[in-house]
Amino acid sequence: MTHLPDAIGLRHARFHSPARLRIACLVPSITETLFALGLGDRVVARTGFCIHPEEGVREVLKVGGTKDVNVAKLIATEPTHVIVNIDENRKDTVDHLRRVIPNVIVTHPLLPEENATLFALLGHVFSAEDAALGLARELAAALANARNVGATRAAETVLYLIWKNPWMTVSRDTYVSAMLATVGWKTLPMQAEKRYPEIAADDSVWRNADRVFLSTEPYLFDDGHIAALRDDLHLQQPIELIDGEMTSWYGVRAIAGLKYLADLRRRHEQLSAPSRAVQGLIA
Repeated sequence: MTHLPDAIGLRHARFHSPARLRIACLVPSITETLFALGLGDRVVARTGFCIHPEEGVREVLKVGGTKDVNVAKLIATEPTHVIVNIDENRKDTVDHLRRVIPNVIVTHPLLPEENATLFALLGHVFSAEDAALGLARELAAALANARNVGATRAAETVLYLIWKNPWMTVSRDTYVSAMLATVGWKTLPMQAEKRYPEIAADDSVWRNADRVFLSTEPYLFDDGHIAALRDDLHLQQPIELIDGEMTSWYGVRAIAGLKYLADLRRRHEQLSAPSRAVQGLIA
């Protein structure tokens, strides 16, 4: 019998009783992916942050948040499988679930291409190989397109902000940084001790970045924060909001996310073209 490994190396076999399959998913992007694989009717529990697809998840029981799971409520749904994530769920919660749930699948993609492995794992365990292969093909096309955009444009450094008070960003070993890198956006700082480092107001990274992005999640930045950065730190480079779901959600959302980033990079180039033309006329 074939067994495929999850993110911690635990190997999972195909579940041979589809009628008994009951999945509790504690990872928003994977809940969305399960529906994309045609497994929505098998999802019996989710977190309050599992909001996509909106119509599909509406009838699925919520069992708390990603960090504060109501374990008793989850167990009451009698799941055959629970899907968790290294970054998003607490280890003590996962350890508890492992003692009482037959199958706990751990996920932790760090590169956009690793979504293909995720699709294969879910497709194998839940007998959805054809749908998984279709998603993998879409991912490969989106990756090729994004990388072509990155390869044909000059690289830019970006500061990608995820939190305020304190200001926080992402290190280069995160999934978000890898997604941005596909289109030639290199996150700062270049090196960091933590995966999500804090940034002091006097840190040189503010002015070294060619561009500043304010993510819409986990902190909900808005236009007011852009104005505040201009006023408080006197930043001169472009500052804009960026869709956090498109950069940080993996699984099926990575396909749309790669297309989103490629289009965003192209749009920036188009917006800068008139100014370059004016400069040429002046010269």
